[in-house]
Amino acid sequence: MVNADPAVRDRLKVVFVEDYKVSLAEIIIPAADISEQISVAGKEASGTGNMKLMINGAVTLGTLDGANVEICEAVGKENMFLFGMTTEEVETLWRRGYAPREFIQKSPALSSVLDMLTSGVLGARFDDIAASLLTNRYGAADAYMALADFDSYAAAQVRIADTWKNPRTFTNMSLVNIAKAGVFSADRAIREYSEHIWNM
Repeated sequence: MVNADPAVRDRLKVVFVEDYKVSLAEIIIPAADISEQISVAGKEASGTGNMKLMINGAVTLGTLDGANVEICEAVGKENMFLFGMTTEEVETLWRRGYAPREFIQKSPALSSVLDMLTSGVLGARFDDIAASLLTNRYGAADAYMALADFDSYAAAQVRIADTWKNPRTFTNMSLVNIAKAGVFSADRAIREYSEHIWNM
C-alpha cells in the first residue's frame, strides 16, 4: 500500500528483510537513523540490538523498557523519543482490568487502523491479528498493550518528523547517543558484575 502510494512511493519504501542475521545487521544498523524499540514497559529484557544501533548513531524511539531505560539515563530524554506507559502504569492497567476496546473508542486514528486490518483494503484481511488485539482467542487480548500505547506512539512519530526537519538538532542527538554508548561497554559490565554480583 505504501509502495504504491503516489504521494510517497518515490520517497519511502517498505521492505521485509528475510533471513535477518549478523551479516545483514552489519549493513542495516550503521544505516539506521531511528531505532524503534517498542515493547510495552516491563515486558522485555535488555536487548543488544538497541545498543548496537545507539553506538552507530541511531536515535531511539521507544518505551521505558529494557535497555531503553539505561539509554535514557545515559543520554537524557531530550536525546531520544520516548512514548507509552511506564512499568507502573502498565501494572496498574492490568490490575484494573485491561480492556483494549476502551482505547479504540477514544482514538479515531486507532479505530481506522483496526478497520483497515479487517476490510481488505491492505490487499488481504488480517482478521487473526485483529482478533489477537481484541479477543482472548489467542491468549490475553492485546497482551503487549499496543492499543493502549498507540496514540502516544503516533505522537512520537510526529515529534521525530518535526525534529528531522532540523538536521543540526537531529545530528546532535545522534552524536550524543554515540558519545554516551560507552555505558554498554564490556569493561563496565564486567567491572559491575565483579563488584556487585561476584563480590570480587
